Amino acid sequence: MEDIFTVYKASQYCNVSPKTIINWVEAGHIEAYKTVGGHRRIKREALEAFMRKQGIPIPAQMPVDERKRVLVVDDDPIIVETIVQALEEDENDYEVISASDGFEAGIQVSHFKPHLLILDIMMPDIKGFEVCRKIKQSPETAHTKIIVLSAYLDEEKFNKMQEYGADICFSKPLPLPQLKKEVSRLLGFETAKP
Repeated sequence: MEDIFTVYKASQYCNVSPKTIINWVEAGHIEAYKTVGGHRRIKREALEAFMRKQGIPIPAQMPVDERKRVLVVDDDPIIVETIVQALEEDENDYEVISASDGFEAGIQVSHFKPHLLILDIMMPDIKGFEVCRKIKQSPETAHTKIIVLSAYLDEEKFNKMQEYGADICFSKPLPLPQLKKEVSRLLGFETAKP
């Protein structure tokens, strides 16, 4: 069983909402640290010490389910951090990593095997059309969902990206709530929330 928890996993463990865990961390009740990308991580010992102190029952084991993997490819660190943080703190508990160039993205696609790729097609060393085509033509990655981002997306480029296999195209500036909704939908989570 893992010894480092995401906010979502900690919330499952304590049977509370992810927002409650964030509030407890920010209030100093649970010791946590932040990754380079600014994402909260909680060590098992710290979480269980807090739970014992508060009288929260500690479950024998965590619910087992495969997390959906998301790869974010963009050379703008602020955009990457914004997307990664939003998805990591989502209730669907995605496993999210990022790449800042085409070479790194290629390595991550073959090793990390993402269920969904969020791709900026206007990076210096990436030909977005080519990336989409390669991913969709390979039997190993053909099932991968692709969301394309671009600051310069006209209707012609949008149609061309879809021909090459992009599932959805978004123009920058990024509509984050809409992006999160589409990620959830493409990965098979229910979109209708009360």
